Amino acid sequence: MTVSITADGRDGFALAKEAGASGPVAAVVGGKVRDLAHVPASGETVEILTQADEAGREVVRHSTAHVLAQAVLRLYPGARYAIGPPIDDGFYYDFEVADPFTPEDLDRIESEMRAIVKANQRFERAEISSEEGVATFVDQPYKLEIIRGVAEGVDALEQQGAGGEVLSLYRNVDPSGHTAFVDLCRGPHVPGTGRIKAFKLLRSAGAYWRGDETKPMLQRIYGTAWESKDALAAYLHRLEEAERRDHRRIGRELELYSWEEEVGPGIALWHPKGAIVRQALEGLSRDLHLKRGYKPVYTPHIGKAKLWESSGHLDHFQDNMFPRMEYEGGDYFAKPMNCPFHVLIYRSKTRSYRELPYRLSELGTVYRNERSGAVHGLLRSRGFTQDDSHIFCTPDQVVDELVEVVDFLRELYAAVGMGPDAVRFSTKPDNAIGTQEQWDLAESAIEQALQKSGLDFRVDEGDGAFYGPKIDIDVRDAIGRYWQLCTIQVDFQLPDRFGLQYIDDEGHRRRPVMIHRALFGSIERFFGVLVEHFAGAFPTWLSPVQAALIPIADRHASYAYAAARKLSERGLRVEVDDSSDTMGAKIRRRQLEKVPYMLIVGDDEQAAETVSVRRRSGKETRGVSVGDFARDLELEVSERRVEPSI
Repeated sequence: MTVSITADGRDGFALAKEAGASGPVAAVVGGKVRDLAHVPASGETVEILTQADEAGREVVRHSTAHVLAQAVLRLYPGARYAIGPPIDDGFYYDFEVADPFTPEDLDRIESEMRAIVKANQRFERAEISSEEGVATFVDQPYKLEIIRGVAEGVDALEQQGAGGEVLSLYRNVDPSGHTAFVDLCRGPHVPGTGRIKAFKLLRSAGAYWRGDETKPMLQRIYGTAWESKDALAAYLHRLEEAERRDHRRIGRELELYSWEEEVGPGIALWHPKGAIVRQALEGLSRDLHLKRGYKPVYTPHIGKAKLWESSGHLDHFQDNMFPRMEYEGGDYFAKPMNCPFHVLIYRSKTRSYRELPYRLSELGTVYRNERSGAVHGLLRSRGFTQDDSHIFCTPDQVVDELVEVVDFLRELYAAVGMGPDAVRFSTKPDNAIGTQEQWDLAESAIEQALQKSGLDFRVDEGDGAFYGPKIDIDVRDAIGRYWQLCTIQVDFQLPDRFGLQYIDDEGHRRRPVMIHRALFGSIERFFGVLVEHFAGAFPTWLSPVQAALIPIADRHASYAYAAARKLSERGLRVEVDDSSDTMGAKIRRRQLEKVPYMLIVGDDEQAAETVSVRRRSGKETRGVSVGDFARDLELEVSERRVEPSI
């Protein structure tokens, strides 16, 4: 837990001791994380970070990455090391070695890391010139490239040790005073390797240097580090659970969707059962949009280059677009976004202030040229469908419209029992277009709307879209992971670029403001998150098969089909399993298919015109009339209940 104290001329070690901080690893001074050896100016407020703080964990993970690099260099003489940052829940380090690492190699490396941790080597910071850096890392080409980049003023995310005209590095010093390892690094780090309490190497994979496919392929080792063995064990359990819930595996098992080599990576084929679930989600979206006054539209999948030039996408987004297509003397692009088409629909006639807010909605499929290494099933695709809407409104309507959008997403997410659980407000980026006044108005409107909506939020400085600030909404799934889904953006730029207008109440021409929003984010990503959240066991209203009738013997099949017809007539999705398999095999199959209800029918049920209801959980109720079950199931589905009610 973070502990605050006022600096009095002593270093972070002394301040942490006086504050009684348990397991201190670093300090926050003036908004920057510092080593405990740092001496803050007297009177400054200092926050002591422990291993249980998220920022403290990041320091521990960064330090563990250094231990990893030291262990690799010990075991593989001649290895070249590149970068090793902390990441969410862990760290990695990239190496150039003769052969890819094997699982056995990782075991050896981990054992060597434990020896380094046990030795409790000190982390010592030093500042050096670029010339000294070149001499220190003369045999390490990746470090030399970073040093050259710093000297040339290149702003690269991968740079380590950048700090004006000097470089910073860290040495691991063993108890005898010998330098055991040195790395170019900004820091900060834990005081010594003995502060690293629990870690695990997870896997290795190939990774291009700086993510550039034209540069060397390196070997990346991933690991994780935590404040205790119990915390590490809990995380490893979450990893196992995440693997069990992987939407790609579950999608194959439940025959929801697939990816085929002939089609290409990142473009899914939806199978009948997956299409049923998708249609249910799309139906929910359409119903709620109509209820809230949105007007449905359809737009094409391609547009002329001139459209994307006017919108600014060719200047600011072309790297994410598929290459241009030439046809009959014109250049076309597959659309990466729907917004320019909606702008043209708004511009198709003169609009009065009485028409505003003017809300357009579309389930629009877009195409983005994601790198194959970044594609991840439905969660990051090259072709996906957004529940995309654009609201054209007056400046004084923006706050209320944003509040309404937040209320809308709450209703939408409630249908699956999720979020919103985390909110980020992203402000003006370096590549922003438009005037500072426009950005100030947009950012002020977002902040007011978030406060009026009662949402706690974090500000991400400089992370907005090039055309406007944005709100990103995360949901928390069943195993504690956060997923970014909804995005809401306030945009003055597209109305300017396309000359949009409305006539105000005094007859003057005014410029509307445009709000972009996709509440699901994309159907594909939302679907993938739901598969993993529910582990494939969807709520009944979403399940591709809501009830399966299972006759005990052939003589009960006719009754099972008659009962199924009664359910189908109410719009319910049912199947009859009249295969020659045993009852046990039929029940096991339907449980593996995650069917919410199995209706068993035999002699007693046929005679009494009832069914035995077996839930997905295994609970069973006998003697339920077909009519009663149909009525209750129809109500459960129509109300989109997340939990079963029968």
